[in-house]
Amino acid sequence: MNESKHERPGVYSSYDASAVVSAGQGGRTVGVAAKAVRGTVGEAVTLTGYAAGAAIFGEDTTQGMSTILRLLFANGASTVVAVRVAEEGGLTDYQAAFEALGKKDMQVVVCDSADLTVQQALRTAVETASAARRERIAVVGGNSDSAAQLVERAKALNSERMVLVGPDGLDAAGEALPGVFTAAAVAGVIAAGRDPAVPLNGAELLGLGGLREDYGDNDVDLLVRGGVTPLESVGGVISPVRGITTRTMTGGAADTTWRELTTILIVDDIIPAVRTALRSKFARAKNTARGRSAIRSQVIVELEKKLAAEIIDGYGDVTVRASDDDPTVCLVEFGFAVAHGLNQIYLTVHITV
Repeated sequence: MNESKHERPGVYSSYDASAVVSAGQGGRTVGVAAKAVRGTVGEAVTLTGYAAGAAIFGEDTTQGMSTILRLLFANGASTVVAVRVAEEGGLTDYQAAFEALGKKDMQVVVCDSADLTVQQALRTAVETASAARRERIAVVGGNSDSAAQLVERAKALNSERMVLVGPDGLDAAGEALPGVFTAAAVAGVIAAGRDPAVPLNGAELLGLGGLREDYGDNDVDLLVRGGVTPLESVGGVISPVRGITTRTMTGGAADTTWRELTTILIVDDIIPAVRTALRSKFARAKNTARGRSAIRSQVIVELEKKLAAEIIDGYGDVTVRASDDDPTVCLVEFGFAVAHGLNQIYLTVHITV
């Protein structure tokens, strides 16, 4: 665990994860950076409905801010913080928008650009914000990318905080809708979820008229293993096949630790909850044996809540001690096992004739 290098009093955190290789709630706020018909460039505006967004940013004749807002709210987002990107829409314009979003509290971010360098800048922005205790993920898409191209894009992003969605979609009129907009529909569903341990599989995506490609099993295997969240249309219902992050490699080696989207969502649920509880109860406290015992008890209370809600499967020993280097610093360490979503059920049938 890395000790804080800052002087400001507060509750700081770090985390790591390891894959098991043997043996065995409220809605989230969404941040948007997109071009718009009108509105002040670079200003973060909080919205609680599509009508308010259309009044401020206008309605697009093509595709942009209003299309993203429509898909977000249609799929369950309750609060959106939107920033208009300059019409030039270059890398620096998007970086300025991401910087404006970085100062706000949100848990999911989307943008209207399929440019890889912009999406890599978005990755940097969400990772930087998360390191500063404003945990969030980003959901992005391509534009006319094949399954193989999506896998290459995922490889270039390679972060547990980036979710790449494919294929492209269709709007209600059957017109092509780039993957960055189907990503907005997925972001809306993620934002609406109240239990981070419930997988994205099968969640209905609203506001789309269809998908531009129908993936077969081989394509789905390629995408899931390559860090892409594939979508499918069954009986007219569009839904994610499986929620996947783009993190497939660590240090150049294949790593599935962060593959499931629920893993990072659970981490972003547990750690802020513990931080918030400690901050509220120990803002003015002594770093004594009794104080540290109280801190340990509070951490256990929070972990027990998550265990009862089946967000985690269990947790290890909670240790609390004073730092050897700074007597005003209290070091808290614990581990937990995330609850896993149910992806597959295998039936073995014995038939007697």
